[in-house]
Amino acid sequence: MEAATDRKLFLGGRLKRLRRELALTQTAMAADLGVSPSYLNHIERNQRPVSAQLLLRLADTYDVDLRTFGPSGGPATESALAEALADPLFQGLAVPRHEIVQLAEDQPAAADALLRLYRAFADRRARDRAEADIAGGAADDSPADWVREHVQGRRNHFPELDALGEALADGLEAETPGESFEARARARLLARHGLSVRTLPAEVMVEWTRRYDPHRRRLLLSETLAPASRAFAVAYQLALSEHDVDLTALAAAAAAPDEPTRRLLKVFLTNTLAAAILMPYAAFQQTAEAAGYELARLQARFGVSFEQAAHRLTTLSRPTARGVPFFLMRVDQAGNISKRFASGAFPFSRFGGACPRWRLHSAFRTPGRIVTQIIETPDGQRWFTLARTVDRQGHDAFTEGHDLAVGLGCELRHAHRLAYARGLDLQDPEVTPIGPACRLCHRHPCAERAAPPIDRPLMVDDWSKSVSPWPFAGG
Repeated sequence: MEAATDRKLFLGGRLKRLRRELALTQTAMAADLGVSPSYLNHIERNQRPVSAQLLLRLADTYDVDLRTFGPSGGPATESALAEALADPLFQGLAVPRHEIVQLAEDQPAAADALLRLYRAFADRRARDRAEADIAGGAADDSPADWVREHVQGRRNHFPELDALGEALADGLEAETPGESFEARARARLLARHGLSVRTLPAEVMVEWTRRYDPHRRRLLLSETLAPASRAFAVAYQLALSEHDVDLTALAAAAAAPDEPTRRLLKVFLTNTLAAAILMPYAAFQQTAEAAGYELARLQARFGVSFEQAAHRLTTLSRPTARGVPFFLMRVDQAGNISKRFASGAFPFSRFGGACPRWRLHSAFRTPGRIVTQIIETPDGQRWFTLARTVDRQGHDAFTEGHDLAVGLGCELRHAHRLAYARGLDLQDPEVTPIGPACRLCHRHPCAERAAPPIDRPLMVDDWSKSVSPWPFAGG
């Protein structure tokens, strides 16, 4: 304590805690220590330091160990608190250092409780990120992850863009009736915005499939684009030219955390508006319902690709004209997930989506053909799904075609509205139980299992062999 008496000690919090443990009022403790109640009050509020004489009286009067009044928080505790409070979770609070020091010095138990709670949260967050990474999801808050969460929070429905798209589509039809969409859109870009569209060889475009040249007022498109992709590229430029102010305002209103995220969100919103121009909400929803959501009919009617039509189906949430609430997922042959959208429930936001039992992943064996399947997720929910391979936009020397697969699905209770479910016994269907990524899945036995679950111990037995290469406890 000699070192402690050489400097001022503000130990109000600890003195107050001792007084409360002894069930004393300030007046009673002040009388015991031979000081005035107002002086003791100032000490407890850290407006006066604790003198060496008062510390000695405390020791004599209440038989306490003076070491308990030493600076037990210390630099280590202060550093740990500062590190915890620097987490983005506390962004905007800007806790000053003197408050951190005061907490560590005066409220050590509260400081320890805060650190324990934060460490438990950080451990859980790290585990969740690891599990999300295993399941094919995001492991951090990248711009793509933030945009995905924002869009899912809106159920992939932007009524303001649907309204703009319908109005613009009607205007195009009135201006040049009978022409194809691309011809009408090109004419409007030239007449209203002085912007021409040119298709150039792949070796000229190099890596770009679409590029706007603001100096010469030209939209340059790669020859590698299929007709539907070329029309969508023109629709994108038209959406940006006509409604840049609206798109910028909508992106700004979302309060993205940084500029790259805001720009990515604006690109997504522009794509959404382009789809609304190509496939106006009311006309698309009515055609989809009348055609039993047959993708080929929608492609033919609106001049779009399979993926464009499938994606548009996930946006039909207008209260007065709802469509079937679909979810969509797109994967490559390595199982990487590049798209996740849903207008209703989305099972694979919780259960991953990398299960080899789901035919989305086997669609690559039947390129260009639609395969259907009824699946059951671990929570007992059943889903009607269909999957088909699609081509990437543009081509290069390493692209073979049909190198992506799109999966589309809805809850089984909506399947009777789909042409693809006709002839199936939906009351007693053939169901394939699937799970999340193998390291998160508890289904057993499973011959397709590629790895044991991370939270179950292996049950290795040299006397027997299971159909599953990884038998585990509790399976």
